[in-house]
Amino acid sequence: MKHEDIERRGLMLVLSSPSGAGKTTLSRLILAQDTNLRMSVSATTRTPRPGEVEGRDYYFVDHPTFEGMVERGEMLEHATVFGNRYGTPAAPVHEALAAGHDVLFDIDWQGTQQVAQKTRDDLVSVFILPPDKSALRTRLMGRAQDPDEVIAARMSKAADEMSHYAEYEYIIVNDDLDESLARLKAILTAERLKRRRMKTLPEFVATLRAD
Repeated sequence: MKHEDIERRGLMLVLSSPSGAGKTTLSRLILAQDTNLRMSVSATTRTPRPGEVEGRDYYFVDHPTFEGMVERGEMLEHATVFGNRYGTPAAPVHEALAAGHDVLFDIDWQGTQQVAQKTRDDLVSVFILPPDKSALRTRLMGRAQDPDEVIAARMSKAADEMSHYAEYEYIIVNDDLDESLARLKAILTAERLKRRRMKTLPEFVATLRAD
C-alpha cells in the first residue's frame, strides 16, 4: 500500500462572517483553486430565478416536502428567510464526505450551531472578520444613495453576527485578500492531515511495520 492510496474522510468547511467581510470572494477563490472542494447545495421553497439550475444552485422543493425533510431529521441545518425556507440536505453531504470529498458551507452562526450539533467531528469552522470598523462600514455602504438608516441597520446586524466569533475554531482577519486565502488554504491542509480523517492509515502503517 502506498501513501497516496490512504483513504480519507472528507470534512465540512464552514465559512461565516458579517456581510462585507469578504466571505463570498474567499469562497469563490478557494473553490476555483481546490478541485477536491465542492460547494454544498441548499434546498429552498422559493421559486427558481432565471438561469438557476436544479441540483446545482438549489434543490427546489415545495413547503410540505421541506417540512417533511426537517421532521425526519434529513436537514443538517435550516432557517426561514423572508418567508422562504432554506436548508442543507444531509444525504448529499454525507455521501461526499464518505467518498473523501470536502464540502464548503456558506452559512451564518445559527446554521453553524445546528451543523455542530449533528456532525461536530466533520466540522471545520472559520469566522472571517474585517480589519477594522471603517473598512466594514465602507464595504457595507454599497450604493452611495443608500440612506444613513439603512447603513446603520447593516452595521448593527454585522455587530450582532461578529459577537459569535468565539463559537468558531479559526479566525481570519481579512485585511489582505491573498494572505487571507493563503491562511484558509493552510487551515484546510492541516485539517486534511488529521489522523482521525485518514480511514486506512492503520493499514498503511501496518505495511511499513511488516517484516
